[in-house]
Amino acid sequence: MSARGNAVIADVAFYHLTARPLEEALPRLLERVLASGLRAVVLAGSPERVDWLDSLLWTYERESFLPHGRAPDPHAALQPVWLTDRLENPNGATVLLLVDGAVAARFDGYDRVLDLFDGNDDAAVAAARDRYRAARAAGHTLTYWKQKPAGGWEKA
Repeated sequence: MSARGNAVIADVAFYHLTARPLEEALPRLLERVLASGLRAVVLAGSPERVDWLDSLLWTYERESFLPHGRAPDPHAALQPVWLTDRLENPNGATVLLLVDGAVAARFDGYDRVLDLFDGNDDAAVAAARDRYRAARAAGHTLTYWKQKPAGGWEKA
């Protein structure tokens, strides 16, 4: 994270989901974040989606789960992943993941922002393009990742 004037500049990566849905891609990206020794906040579009994400991270794989918390869970500061539907960072995360078209008005405190969007939904793609243009206009460092058919990522 760097600053230009009073603006906070973050690395913003757009993840275009085409081959695998969010419920498969998100846990894998979170695993990579945690393997790097970092903490994450996942900003969802609604309280109902936070409920869904909470369940997903406990059950996405038979043999594993991703440790996480959400309001009103205690000890938010200790959670490696925090799920929310409002802009908050109670666990001191440096990585913000945006899902469901969620928009963060600012990226203060985050070094990296991952914006995951459904490439099979025309409205979601159009909204992601708007977020991309806004992030570029704000001076953020941008990357764009498209899913390979097997579910991996290639930089475009």
